[in-house]
Amino acid sequence: MRFALVLVAMSLLGYCKDETVSGHGGATATWVLRSIDGAAFPARATLTFPEEGRLAGEAPCNRYSGQQTVPYPWFSAGHIIGTKRACPDLDAETRYFRALGDMTLAEIAGDTLILSNDAGREMVFRAAE
Repeated sequence: MRFALVLVAMSLLGYCKDETVSGHGGATATWVLRSIDGAAFPARATLTFPEEGRLAGEAPCNRYSGQQTVPYPWFSAGHIIGTKRACPDLDAETRYFRALGDMTLAEIAGDTLILSNDAGREMVFRAAE
């Protein structure tokens, strides 16, 4: 009976563990992209999970933010918005955002974040030092 009361109280107070990437170790680092599909990424791009359901970072040219609301280990980069700066790395930025949008799974192992999908695509990030 006491356990049931605790559960009811927790639900009324809005207690809910973050089931997204941020709640499973993703929020502890700024993730720096190292490779896309096994090829080294030539520009700098970062990914963070600043709070439950959110993602943000810096692509090669622009800062961005968006939603990531599916439960871990699933991944979905949605509703991404960014600044509108031009730079010589716009092609790399386009590749980054296309790949990010294709990812459906996340795996965090120590200082490595791997985003992947069922088609065999993969993005490898390392925690910034």
